[in-house]
Amino acid sequence: MTEQQWNTVPSRPAPEAATPPARRRVLNRRFALHYAEMVASMFAGMLVFGGLWSSGLALFGRPEVLARDDVGSLVMATTMSAGMAVWMRYRRHGWGPIAEMCAAMYASFAILFPPLWAGLMDGGTVMMLGHVLMFPAMLAVMLRRPEEYSHRH
Repeated sequence: MTEQQWNTVPSRPAPEAATPPARRRVLNRRFALHYAEMVASMFAGMLVFGGLWSSGLALFGRPEVLARDDVGSLVMATTMSAGMAVWMRYRRHGWGPIAEMCAAMYASFAILFPPLWAGLMDGGTVMMLGHVLMFPAMLAVMLRRPEEYSHRH
């Protein structure tokens, strides 16, 4: 046996990689599942951490802080980002992808602040559009690095 043969490890394709189309379907399913998990974790974060924010501000006698539309939407982005970050970290994502995903949450609201401050949009519209924009913003971040979001965790 030659040295090259000795140092070469025979490779076996994974069972799911039998054919390229089958492999692509598996990766697409994982990508879609990951997207759904992140959406669910965002809403879980909103429910859990949103209640903590409200309770904490009430405890300190400052519930009016959330009455400002820009602050309220940033708190909303924070609660959703926290839930998503916890889930992503649990799934062993690095801090870079977590930061990118959280930035997408904040950007979805932040781009709406100038029209809000100019009086061209009300707070309810900012909150609604910010939530709507989060979904394509998350998808855009995921599509930048599909391998990050379609592999097994």
